[in-house]
Amino acid sequence: MASLSLSSVHFSSTPSRSTVSTSPSPSLPIFRSSISCHSRRLRRRLSFSLIPCRTSHSFGASASQIKCSLDEPLKVMISGAPASGKGTQCELIVQKFGLVHISTGDLLRAEVSSGTDIGKKAKEFMNSGSLVPDEIVIAMVAGRLSREDAKERGWLLDGFPRTYAQAQSLDKLNVRPDIFLLLDVPDEILIDRCVGRRLDPVTGKIYHVKSYPPESEEIKQRLVTRPDDTEEKVKSRLQIYKQNSKAIISAYSDVMIKIDANRPKEVVFEESQTLLSQIQLKRMIRTDKASPVQDNWRGIPTRLNNIPHSRDIRAYFYEDVLQATVRSIKDGNTRLRVDINIPELNPEMDVYRIGTLMELVRTLALSFADDGKRVKVCVQGSMGEGALAGMPLQLAGTRKILEYMDWGDDETLGTFVKLGGIGGKEVDEEDDMFILVAPQNAVGNCIIDDLQAMTTAAGKRPVVLINPKLKDLPASSGIMQTMGREKRLEYALTFDNCYVFRLLYYAGTQYPIMGALRMSYPYRYELYKRVNEENGKEKYVLISTYSERPTPDQINDAFSGKTREESKKPSGIWSFLGSGFF
Repeated sequence: MASLSLSSVHFSSTPSRSTVSTSPSPSLPIFRSSISCHSRRLRRRLSFSLIPCRTSHSFGASASQIKCSLDEPLKVMISGAPASGKGTQCELIVQKFGLVHISTGDLLRAEVSSGTDIGKKAKEFMNSGSLVPDEIVIAMVAGRLSREDAKERGWLLDGFPRTYAQAQSLDKLNVRPDIFLLLDVPDEILIDRCVGRRLDPVTGKIYHVKSYPPESEEIKQRLVTRPDDTEEKVKSRLQIYKQNSKAIISAYSDVMIKIDANRPKEVVFEESQTLLSQIQLKRMIRTDKASPVQDNWRGIPTRLNNIPHSRDIRAYFYEDVLQATVRSIKDGNTRLRVDINIPELNPEMDVYRIGTLMELVRTLALSFADDGKRVKVCVQGSMGEGALAGMPLQLAGTRKILEYMDWGDDETLGTFVKLGGIGGKEVDEEDDMFILVAPQNAVGNCIIDDLQAMTTAAGKRPVVLINPKLKDLPASSGIMQTMGREKRLEYALTFDNCYVFRLLYYAGTQYPIMGALRMSYPYRYELYKRVNEENGKEKYVLISTYSERPTPDQINDAFSGKTREESKKPSGIWSFLGSGFF
């Protein structure tokens, strides 16, 4: 990845320097013409159909129906050492998600008892005490996966594949899981579980002398120890499992999630259920014809420290933000915020480009306008009086840039898209929704009062904040604005994040990129680690997910591989994230 030299990047806040045009001409008309074709392509690609409403301000969840795609059932593999609780988790998963449970042991017994050709071949090896060859086992698994119930309901492969060769054979048959669950338990616990296990030969029920004793003395008297549950044999099985599991993990590293299985079965299943439900949620589709599907998301683009960003990278983020915003509004949410800090949209970096922010705003506005919604794009006006009059530097000239931009058809700007400021008086009856461009406090002046007046006037109409900064700033005297601060922050929290994307660096630096945090409504927060590959390439690998926005401590722990109990005070790797949410 090319390194970012901040000193070598020239930044200008003028419209001509912020545009995506490659033309050397600095004139404002070039800004308009250079993005017009790009705009029309984006509108064709990114326009998502919102079902027209009878009333101009109706954006409720009833506008579209949500259902799960039956074309993409869950495909799960689960692996774990002997006594890791794999059987129990399989039972719970099948019960909850209705998957077809596929165990090679069960398949072998079924094929043998049925007298099939495969069963007869397998029986010959079993009778001679030899292992059944991979090609026979793979043929059985492939045959079971091809049956209608597995295609319709999805499947759970229990403890298979066991070797890298088996994994390769499945891969050649295009058998790939959505997720590979690896149950992790310390060796000493596994040995104790096995050695302490007892079998009731009458009922087939499994007990444990410590953790799950029998209900009566009668049952206790008839319990037996299975032949392979001696300490010596358990250690041997563990050694074989470890040798094979390393290769299996490498084959499925992109979809593997390790789960701490040294916990109560209910706790372990809750985590498994959350992971599988997340996959299902990502496959939720809407019945309208151009509905976005999260599974089509192609992952985080690379080379994000190359400035300026390519058109493909910008279009990727515009589409990602648009999908999340559309989904959130369709679900009836009306107070939304978008936080995205790629280099060109991060005002803390000297490569910040106002034109990139304007293109994002235009993409959102035009997509909703294409569906007949009247969108007001709002930029805060000058704040303060006298020597304190002005606005945040990052917004200087924004209103003029919006006027110069290409909005497509002649009647779009002024009819379906209007420009305005921030405040209660800016809300008109015909407005359907509002997009606010980076609302933020200026030194000595607070935007919260104007913002609150606007949302009150907007009522149930959507208000979307793009990269807001709502924390208090020092007044001209250098002290913080403490009067009413608690209420202002409480109001700021009424806006729900519908999209978050933050690049992660070592504290105090902006290179190299260590990873990224992403959330796209209604999906979970996802933490990615940037990994260098051969030939100078890179990729982003998912390492953790969270139902709520993770803290800097949680991010540190995920990158270091520590559990919360093992972690110490953060070393500062991501400590800048804790400097303020707003």
